[in-house]
Amino acid sequence: MTTRNGWRAAALVTVGMVVMACGGGSGADKPAAGAGAAGGTAAAGDKIVIALIAKSSTNAVFLAARTGAEAAAKELSKTSNVPVEIMWLTPPQEDGEVQAQRIRQAVNDGASAVLLSASDAGKVTGAINDAVDRGVPVMMFDSDAPKSKRFAFYGVDDHKTGVTTMSELAKQLGGKGKVAILAGNQNAPNLQMRVQGVKDEAKKYPGITIVGTFNHIETAQDAAAEVIRANNAYPEITGWAMIGGWPLFTQSLLTDLDPAKQKVVSVDALPDELAYIEKGIVPVLLAQPVYMWGDVGVRTIFAKVHDKKDPPQAIIPMELVRVSKDNLGTWARQLRDWGFTTVNPAYLALKQ
Repeated sequence: MTTRNGWRAAALVTVGMVVMACGGGSGADKPAAGAGAAGGTAAAGDKIVIALIAKSSTNAVFLAARTGAEAAAKELSKTSNVPVEIMWLTPPQEDGEVQAQRIRQAVNDGASAVLLSASDAGKVTGAINDAVDRGVPVMMFDSDAPKSKRFAFYGVDDHKTGVTTMSELAKQLGGKGKVAILAGNQNAPNLQMRVQGVKDEAKKYPGITIVGTFNHIETAQDAAAEVIRANNAYPEITGWAMIGGWPLFTQSLLTDLDPAKQKVVSVDALPDELAYIEKGIVPVLLAQPVYMWGDVGVRTIFAKVHDKKDPPQAIIPMELVRVSKDNLGTWARQLRDWGFTTVNPAYLALKQ
């Protein structure tokens, strides 16, 4: 596993030399006077205000993205002598219509650009296009709106993520079993693609049957409750393909899941979820380097707004990291180096 700087270097190579050539987020919710509504333009010394609109402010993966964005903004402010600020406009719960309102708010409040993860592509595309037409560039991360006028998207290949999740689970099940898919918001385009990837991969295994796809409000409590409800309703379930790690942010499933009866493979591997690896409840977590959503997003936008340079390609790929007991310590130290303060010290001490 690489260090924080190693991750950043790898990501910037993917983005291209455009971003590498660019030279603190305060987390303020409002831009300072003079930020201007003529987004996408920034003369030397002008402030660059980036509106960060993730899906939900209660989802830990997006708080990690905010941390990465604010750290990149702070560094760019120092190296470029151009103040870069993050305007956090993420709604408390997933709501595509609220996101569209926040995009319009960002433009009206003078944001230079918008960094967005779409809860519902159909509901935000019009607001994205209006923002771009008014001179405010929009970059997507995590969940794309591909039919919009956004200039770039940074995230995993969602269909491939679903395929990988099912492939890992099939290995744990020995190619046989009844599988449930935990799928979050049914309207999120990235999650829809992951579900399809799980189903497509499952077709390769005649001994595996998909019991159902279970959607839920994307909070840890709602997700954990849905897992328990599904297990009670379908006692034949022997495997869970969790295309997001929502329920693993609680500790309740450490006792409610029996690894002797059910195998689980899940996307995401943040500090609270690592106990499931350590205790053998979830043998494999497929980590998105979610900190980098903010880091790479801010640097890519800075290059466009300040240097008038687009990334070499509109789709900037992010690769998953397989986390198991074999590299738990290494991954825990990576999370610490990204600024996570809640990593279990016992994991940090593991020699891996």
